[in-house]
Amino acid sequence: MAKTSPKTPSSPKTPRTPKAVGSPKARQVRKTSGTPETPRSPETPGSPETPGSPKTPGSPKTPGSPKTPGNFSKASPASGIFSGLGNTTSISKAVPDVADLLAAAVAGIGGAERPGQVAMAQAVQRAIETGEHVAVQAGTGTGKSLAYLVPAVRHAMMTESTVVVATATIALQRQLIDRDLPRLVTALAPLLGREPVFAILKGRRNYLCLHRQRGADPNTDDPQDSLFEPVDTGPASPLGRQVKRLHEWAEETTTGDRDELVPGVPEAAWRQVSVSAQECIGAHRCPYGSRCFAERARDAAAKAHVVVTNHALLAIDATSDIDVLPEHDVVVIDEAHDLVDRVTSATTGELSGPGVDTTARRCVRLTDSAAAEGAPAVADRLRQTAAALTVDLGDAPAGRMDVLSSALSATLTSVRDAAGACAEAIRASAPGQEEDPQAMAAARMTLAGLDELQRTAGRILDAFGADITARDEVVWLDRPPVEDARRAPTLRVAPLEVGHVLRTRLFGERTVALTSATLALGGSFTPLAIQWGLPPANGQRPDEDEHLTWAGLDVGSPFDHPRSGILYVAKHLPPPGRDQLPEAYLTELEELIHAAGGRTLGLFSSMRAAKEAAGALRGRIDYPLLCQGDDVTALLVRQFAEDEPTCLFGTLSLWQGVDVPGSSLQLVVIDRIPFPRPDDPLASARQRAVAARGGNGFMAVAASQAALLLAQGTGRLLRTMTDRGVVAVLDPRLMTARYGDFLRASLPPFWTTADPAIVRAALGRLAATAAASGPAASAAHAPGPA
Repeated sequence: MAKTSPKTPSSPKTPRTPKAVGSPKARQVRKTSGTPETPRSPETPGSPETPGSPKTPGSPKTPGSPKTPGNFSKASPASGIFSGLGNTTSISKAVPDVADLLAAAVAGIGGAERPGQVAMAQAVQRAIETGEHVAVQAGTGTGKSLAYLVPAVRHAMMTESTVVVATATIALQRQLIDRDLPRLVTALAPLLGREPVFAILKGRRNYLCLHRQRGADPNTDDPQDSLFEPVDTGPASPLGRQVKRLHEWAEETTTGDRDELVPGVPEAAWRQVSVSAQECIGAHRCPYGSRCFAERARDAAAKAHVVVTNHALLAIDATSDIDVLPEHDVVVIDEAHDLVDRVTSATTGELSGPGVDTTARRCVRLTDSAAAEGAPAVADRLRQTAAALTVDLGDAPAGRMDVLSSALSATLTSVRDAAGACAEAIRASAPGQEEDPQAMAAARMTLAGLDELQRTAGRILDAFGADITARDEVVWLDRPPVEDARRAPTLRVAPLEVGHVLRTRLFGERTVALTSATLALGGSFTPLAIQWGLPPANGQRPDEDEHLTWAGLDVGSPFDHPRSGILYVAKHLPPPGRDQLPEAYLTELEELIHAAGGRTLGLFSSMRAAKEAAGALRGRIDYPLLCQGDDVTALLVRQFAEDEPTCLFGTLSLWQGVDVPGSSLQLVVIDRIPFPRPDDPLASARQRAVAARGGNGFMAVAASQAALLLAQGTGRLLRTMTDRGVVAVLDPRLMTARYGDFLRASLPPFWTTADPAIVRAALGRLAATAAASGPAASAAHAPGPA
């Protein structure tokens, strides 16, 4: 784990208290230098191994300025919204201001000052000083990580507190921990007088558990513990070989962090050597507690000025009554365009017949030897409910479930009650297991599963209120496609909106800075702000906390989009159909690829469409064509980047996860506007709820989601200052439909045309330049018309 010198010892953590914003001195200070840190008290036997103390909800924050919520500004370093930042009396004269620290950081990495980076750093500093939340749109190449890390480090070291930085992707976490923060520490230490401390923290399931890997009795491991189907864990089986890799890696790793194992292993293999927080028996009871990787990570995080984590753990911290992250008063959320989806995913529950049966069989093994009379019978009853659930879900139609049948309701009630009875029987026998870590581990794992069954079944039963438009949760049946028949039909439940919990448990208690290259949809921050639970830009809703204020800031991009790229909309093509790609689309795609000399990233709205296009074009073009699913995605992207003429087709993960600078990528093709499917359970329920409140459900949900993905997809084109190319959208509705203006306003300001001849000529010039310059050179010409 990357970190620097130890942080000054601190006082014990105290429950969260409301902040008085506007004066940094009034903020709660978690750590006070000079006082020894009090060791954590042992946890209560049998309680979940979750860090921290119970949360005390904060009261509403006092506004730090009279700014109207959601004020959307274009950045200017001299703008009045940044006035006075360098002269506030709360800043110690011994600590340089943000501008000086940022200049030192940029110089330390050999970079050049960028106006957008300076404006963003000042905006984050202002948010920290005033308590007013800020959303900053910063285009690729702005240097936004330094722009938020510098004021975050400064605040944390001045107050001896912790700032949490949450990202959506592993790649950005690794960039921050392995590259940005180490260089920042080196650059800032001379000015700050000591080195800032940083650490990375993930959920317990992400760390290898030595007790499970070394101490667990293999006879108690159920071969069906891996998701829902039986698996072969023998040494000669594919899964067995992966488990053997994990055991070998366990002897070498110093962190136990799953993400450091390259290539990775399937979830079924990882579950053999990991536990969740609820399954952990506790470090003080575990024979490997002193060497526990998860405990070491948490201890390092408790001493850090900056803790890097992921959106999922931030969501768990926000929705849990126990602090999962170290006490902190400032949060920076990078890749904030993904926040709602990540929080939704982290709070989604699922239930299936095989899943219930797996937990029931664990109960059978435990209750067979339980002292409580009738204990085996309750486990048998849970197995019977699992069989009934399998039958009920097998007969139910896939998709959103607006009405709960009486049969399924009775089965879910039985699941909930039987799981509760099993849990009581196991807890009744727990006193005799206190001195047996092996038995304790088996009991904790089973109890975690039973608690989840009870909670999820209860959520589903409670989700069907009388007023369908007022329901807080959405239930749907996920039925796997025919080609994946091994997966069982699964009932899922998710919150209709996550804004309420983010508003009360995140924005209401801490200062938050959100950033991404894509936050302003249709030219406004309001669509995403409302999803986050913040008031709209034109003022608060009547029921909102009047003190929950925020500002939106677009610092622009260092790229000259109109001179570097073309947005081509194939206006002459017919609107896309619901079935296969029209021949006209394939012909247009073929001609574009020929003009570009390959070098094409094809972004499709579905894997079916990507495979269909790849199959049709492989015999019609002279360039290598890769398709997502042919191999591991990371390897396909690497091959695409290293071999210039190669084309790569794929779907969602490529829309947001490809970073290929240079002439290997000069054409991005999007087959259709990526609206959510009409039968998407969450999107359709959210549209219905917006319409019930008198809003435009299509624009608020479907168009906003499409705008976000389009902006992310088109952002794959320009990754460096010398990149040139074309984004081609084959869907004519981007120009012809009424919502086209909203979608185009969400995209980078490329030069726009609907003339295919102009585009093919520009691509031909770029291809000729790239071929003449060699594979290492980037195109040097603007792609506009001659």
